[in-house]
Order: sequence, then structure tokens, then C-alpha cells
Amino acid sequence: MIETIRYAEYEWFLWLNSFHSSFFDTIMYWVTHRFTWIPLYIFLIYYIFGIIRKNAWYKLLFILISVGLSDRITSGLMKPYFQRFRPCHDPAIENLVHVVGGCGGQYGFASSHAANSFALALAFSLFNTQNIRLKFFLFLWAILVSYSRIYVGVHYPTDLIVGAIVGMVITMSTYFIIIKFNQKLLT
Repeated sequence: MIETIRYAEYEWFLWLNSFHSSFFDTIMYWVTHRFTWIPLYIFLIYYIFGIIRKNAWYKLLFILISVGLSDRITSGLMKPYFQRFRPCHDPAIENLVHVVGGCGGQYGFASSHAANSFALALAFSLFNTQNIRLKFFLFLWAILVSYSRIYVGVHYPTDLIVGAIVGMVITMSTYFIIIKFNQKLLT
């Protein structure tokens, strides 16, 4: 049974990783690169302090805690515990993987990129009740960043799904803890 599931994951990953071209290699390299999104982060900070304003420091702190915990749990706890090879390091398929920009660390379960981007998107969405388009954009951005990890050959689909779930669960848990102590902090 486990071998059937593993084989299905290999097939799913290899199919998704096979849609590549030199043009999209360049695009996805930049989509997955951590410094590419600094302008987005600066814009979100401006939006929190310049447009939302109310309790801006608490909202920024909420995002930072959510993303920080998501990153720590996926990178610091899950990857060392599960020790699941990234596709580009997996001896079973590493010769079949289209890798863009290097392979990264040895282990990939669960994806920190997915956890962090979904944590940020959900955290921002929980207190930003006005701008539906921005919330929609942030979730599309999180999906794109997550898919880019398959495209560049460093994560299996389940790495991303679990990473996204971890990011959102951490964010919701943080949200409920904050709301329990002071309901007005994130309104």
C-alpha cells in the first residue's frame, strides 16, 4: 500500500514538474526566490500602517508570529523528524527531475515556502475585511509560490499541501489565542 502511494506521488510530481521551458524556468526561479517578494512585504507593511492603521503594530506582530512559527515548525521540527528526501535528492527519481536553481537542503517535508506563504495570506486576510481583491491576490500568490517549488524540482505535492495546512493551522491557532486574551487587538 505504501509503495503504491509513493509511486503515485512520484508520478504526480514528475507530471507537474515536466511542464517546463527556458522562459518559465526564469520566471519560476524568481517566483521561488525569497528576496523577490520584498516589495510585496513592504507594500503589506505600508497597507497595515498607512491604510488600516488601527492596531497596526499588533497586526504586523500577528503576521510575524504566524509566519515565524510556521517556518520553525516545518524547517526546525518536521524536516529533521520525517527526513523525507526532496525529489531532486531522492535516489528513486533524482535523474528524472527538472531542477532550476539548485536543490537546496536534503529534506523537504513539509514545505516552509508553502507554510509561510499561506500563513501570511491567511493572517492578513483575518484582519483585512475590506479589501477582498488583496486577500484573493495573496492566496493566489501563495498557490503560485507553492507550485513554483514543484516546478523547480524541490518539493512533492504533499510537501506543499501539508506545508499549507501547517501554515494555516498555526495562523488560526495564533489568531484564537490573541482573540481569547483581547478581542479588539486584531479588529
